[in-house]
Amino acid sequence: YSPEDGATLGLQGMIDDVLKSSDYDLAPEAPEAEKLLDILTSGDRRQLARAITALENNIYGDEIKRKLREAAANIGTPVLGITGTGGAGKSSLTDELVLRMRIDQGDKLKLAIISIDPSRKRTGGALLGDRIRMNAIEHENIYMRSMATRNFGDTAGSEISASLPEVIAACKISGFDL
Repeated sequence: YSPEDGATLGLQGMIDDVLKSSDYDLAPEAPEAEKLLDILTSGDRRQLARAITALENNIYGDEIKRKLREAAANIGTPVLGITGTGGAGKSSLTDELVLRMRIDQGDKLKLAIISIDPSRKRTGGALLGDRIRMNAIEHENIYMRSMATRNFGDTAGSEISASLPEVIAACKISGFDL
């Protein structure tokens, strides 16, 4: 935006324009359900990101989600969960663990980090700012995805996203080491 846009639209007008232009249906970008497992095994990070978005938005049916979990069930990739109250140091600990793994393993390990922020009850938004405190994630073998819980209604107050089991399965199928 230019200063002229600011004078014409004002700050709220520019914000409204950004929201309007970025609010569109992502379903057409999702990998085809029938090809999902093959697409994930390809290791294509862009396709993984699109699949995670589709899982978050509940685009795939229960049968596809079940197949995804079953395909990942025998993959021995360890999963580490870190939880705590706001400000407890979860992001700092994660960053330090990533740094030490990178150093110890000579940047050979492929790591997927799924960071979940709770959705706010009043606004429905989530901060999703964990990556700003992480300095060790800038490497081609590190994949980070921020997610909101998006849990409302019956699951309100849950600290994890309803799609987390399928997202973890998708990361395992995509060939991450942790």
